[in-house]
Amino acid sequence: MKILVDTCIWSQVLRHKQPNQALKAKLKDLIHDGRVSIIGTIRQELLSGITNAKQFNSLKKSLSAFEDIPLTTEHFEKAAEFSNMCRRKGVQGSTIDFLICAVAYVEKLEIYTTDKDFESYKKYLPIRLMER
Repeated sequence: MKILVDTCIWSQVLRHKQPNQALKAKLKDLIHDGRVSIIGTIRQELLSGITNAKQFNSLKKSLSAFEDIPLTTEHFEKAAEFSNMCRRKGVQGSTIDFLICAVAYVEKLEIYTTDKDFESYKKYLPIRLMER
């Protein structure tokens, strides 16, 4: 099964001076198995805030190995629906988080994340989180 890798995983592995070795090993295995997926919004989050041009270009080059899942109206409408579903249950979340949930649902992907908010979303949304 393909995996939609969340920003927090990429960031921990590619942007930190001392990356989490367990996350790094898992991501490396997923990449080796050809199971990694990304969306443009995650790519943008990863590249944002890097003021050093050399670091920016290095990360951009690393990420260029992964093609973005093309987003459609269906993804955005499902994200809004998921946001509304969670909000009715008192669960707040970011627009990007709900877009990740929607893409994972529509494309039949698991989500690889360390963001605890996704555990809350999972209570009300038909999403699958990858075991860490």
